[in-house]
Amino acid sequence: MNKTIASPLAPAAVGPYSQAIVAGNTIYVSGQLPIDASTGEFAPGGVKEQLHQIFKNIGYILEEAGYDFTDVVKTTVYLTDMKDFAVMNEVYAEYYSKPYPARVAYAVAALPKAALAEVDVIAVK
Repeated sequence: MNKTIASPLAPAAVGPYSQAIVAGNTIYVSGQLPIDASTGEFAPGGVKEQLHQIFKNIGYILEEAGYDFTDVVKTTVYLTDMKDFAVMNEVYAEYYSKPYPARVAYAVAALPKAALAEVDVIAVK
């Protein structure tokens, strides 16, 4: 049976979806935006600050379910500008260590609420 995960430290979903779902020993974390749940606003600054907020939000959700970044097996990154790829790699490396999870990064035309980035993950215990 699937279990819905909702961390009060991460922003509430901005549509009809869950922050995350645990199915068996796998958690599927929905795409996270750079929203600070305490303010309801984007983290101030540019893409670097937005990515840090996104990874904080992912961490809160993983923790709520009893997982952490070492359990992540797949990460998907969405950027509105591929020129931010190097900055994304810099921030990414602060949250993951070897062996790194599999990853894909896409350039997209736009993201909800005009975010500069969005990230989703899959983790397994």
